[in-house]
Amino acid sequence: MSVAAAVKQQIQEIGGGFMFSRETKAFGDATGVAGFLGPYTRGRGGVLGDVDADVVTAAFGFFRPETVRAAWESVPMPPGDAAAAYLAACQGFGRRKLAGFDEAGRLAELLRSVVAAADVAGLPLFAGWRALPLADDDAARALQLIHVVRELRGGLHLLAIRAGGVTPRQAVLIGGSPRNSGPDQARLFGWPEPFEEITAALRQRWDAAEALTDRLIAPAFAGLDERSGDELVRLLDQAHKVVFGGR
Repeated sequence: MSVAAAVKQQIQEIGGGFMFSRETKAFGDATGVAGFLGPYTRGRGGVLGDVDADVVTAAFGFFRPETVRAAWESVPMPPGDAAAAYLAACQGFGRRKLAGFDEAGRLAELLRSVVAAADVAGLPLFAGWRALPLADDDAARALQLIHVVRELRGGLHLLAIRAGGVTPRQAVLIGGSPRNSGPDQARLFGWPEPFEEITAALRQRWDAAEALTDRLIAPAFAGLDERSGDELVRLLDQAHKVVFGGR
């Protein structure tokens, strides 16, 4: 298994963890908009700037367009301010969860090399998040870079599923998330029922897209030699245990 494939679950779960954290809830409260989707869309998508909701839909990829528009337009906070506040929530989550993780600095160093090596073409969210200033302290910087790598993989996966003939709605139904089943995730993303049957042929296309994602992201990890690659896997395994209490 490549390093990129070996760390994708840890990246997905740690990088997504702050989105449901007390820090992010406080950000949502500061926007004055109740619920999850409005603050999430404005915060995560704020790096795209003051754009039409269709631009956010194009970058997010897996959400129903009408849902993105309603969420994006519901929050009065300027996009740049929302992105900065969402970044602060991410960093705050890192400070709280990784404060006792002595190797956070080394983890951040390895992840920074991956982020720097990645190509931004076709990946506007990754490019936007990579451009934000890094935290000065190790714990916050490590969590921030985990999120940035998560945006890298998410953007590449969107390209891969479209190339493989899988629709965003189908991808959500098949993939789900660590928190939700596929149908539950599809409802959260605004897709209406009834949901189509996931056939064996469709699942094979999704599996092929997942494998293509691993290949597309591999060049970003190519600068790690075998020793540093193994170290990154180990550190992300440990960070995952620290963040989620051994789950």
